[in-house]
Amino acid sequence: MASKRYPLGIQTFSEIVKGNYFYADKTAIVYQLAHYAKFHFLSRPRRFGKSLFVSTLKAYFEGKKELFKGLAIEQMEKEWTAYPVIHLDLSCGKYYSLENTYSILNGILEVEEKKYGLKVNPIDEKSFGGRLKNILLAAAAQTGKQVVVLIDEYDAPMHDSVSDEDLQKTIRNIMRDFFSPLKQQEGNIRFVFITGISKFSQLSIFSELNNLKILTLKDEYSSCCGITKSELTQYFREGIEEMAEHNGLTYEETLQQLKQHYDGYHFSINSEDIFNPYSIINALDDKEFNSYWFTSGTPTFLVELLQQKNLDMLNLDDLWIQASRFDTPTEKLADPIPVLFQSGYLTIKGYEKKGKLYHLCFPDQEVRQGFSESLVRYYSAQDMNRYDAIVYAYSKNVLINDDMEAFMPHLKAFYDKFSHIRLSTIMSVTIKP
Repeated sequence: MASKRYPLGIQTFSEIVKGNYFYADKTAIVYQLAHYAKFHFLSRPRRFGKSLFVSTLKAYFEGKKELFKGLAIEQMEKEWTAYPVIHLDLSCGKYYSLENTYSILNGILEVEEKKYGLKVNPIDEKSFGGRLKNILLAAAAQTGKQVVVLIDEYDAPMHDSVSDEDLQKTIRNIMRDFFSPLKQQEGNIRFVFITGISKFSQLSIFSELNNLKILTLKDEYSSCCGITKSELTQYFREGIEEMAEHNGLTYEETLQQLKQHYDGYHFSINSEDIFNPYSIINALDDKEFNSYWFTSGTPTFLVELLQQKNLDMLNLDDLWIQASRFDTPTEKLADPIPVLFQSGYLTIKGYEKKGKLYHLCFPDQEVRQGFSESLVRYYSAQDMNRYDAIVYAYSKNVLINDDMEAFMPHLKAFYDKFSHIRLSTIMSVTIKP
C-alpha cells in the first residue's frame, strides 16, 4: 500500500498537506504569479485542479509558511506577508433562477461580511456590488494592508443559465455589478485571481478590467493545473509501481499506458504534455485504466450544440482554427469549437505562426473513445436495439477478437441510418490509437 493517500475529491491545500496526501508541487508557479501582475485570469476544464490552485494561493497570501515546508516556494519567499483574503467560490450552488442567484450571492458575501463585522440593511441586500465594495474597504482599513481577491468558477452562473437567454442576460448584469468594485478599488487591492472554464472576453462580466492578464494560453503558466510527466514520475512513482505490479506490467509499460489514456493536453503553443489530474489520481487509486474524467460529466449539451451548428461532429480530431476564435464570447455558445477547447474535449496539437492558426485534436484516448461513444448513444437514442447491437458487435469483434474487418459491416449498417455522417471520419475517431 502506498505511503500516502490520493486526494480524491479534496481541493483544500491545507488538508492535502496535513493529511499526507500525494501532491504535485505547484508552489513555484504560485510565487511567480504572485509577483507578475495585479489582475489575472485563467480558464481550465472542469476537475482540472483550479480550486486546489486557488486554495494554494489563499494559503500563500495568508502567510501560512508552515504549510509550505519542503515545497519549492519555501526557498523562494523571504517575507511571508499575511494579507486579508476574500475568497469568492461561485460553484457553491445552482443558478437556475433569479431567486437562487440572489440567495447564493447573498450567502457568499455574508461569510466575508461577518469576518469584518459588517451589517447589511435589508434594503441593500441585493446591492451586491456595493456590499463587495464595503468588504474591500473594511478589510483594507482593519488590517492596514491591501486585499487579495480570489474568485473560483466565476462563470458558474453563466453556464447554469445558458438555456434561458433572458435569465442569463439578467444574471450577466448582476454579476457585472457584483464585480465592478474590483476596478473601482484598485488602490486597495494587492492581487486578484479569477478562474473558470470559459475564457474571458471583452464582452463578459469583467469588461471594465482592461488590465486583466489572461494566463490561459501563456507557456509559462501552462502547467499550473494538471500534472506533467516529470511531476507524475517524481511525486507519484510509488503509485505507478503499485499499479504496474497489480496489472502485471513493468513500470515503463504502465507509464506508457497512463500516457496513452490520460496525457496529451496542451494549453499553449509550447506547452509540455499535461496529464488529466482527475483521471490520473483515480486510475492510480483503482489501479485500473478506466474512463474517469469523461464519465464524471456528460457532454450531451456539447453534442447537441454541434448538431445545431451543423458541424461535422466526427471530424473533430483534426481541426485548424484562427487564433481569434479563442476570443469568441462563450455566453451564448455561438461557436462550439472554443467551447470544446475550454471544456477539455479538444486541445492544442500545433500552431502555424504565419497564418496564426491553431491545430486542435482530442487530447487522449479517454476523450477520443468517450466522445465517439457519446455520439453513438446520441444518434441511437430512439433505437436502443440498434445501439445495443453495435455495442455488442464492437465488444466481440474489436475488443475481444481484435478483428476490425469483421466489425465493419455492423458499423456501416448502423450509420446507414444517418446518411449525413461520414464513415471514414467515424473510423478515425473510433479506432485511432
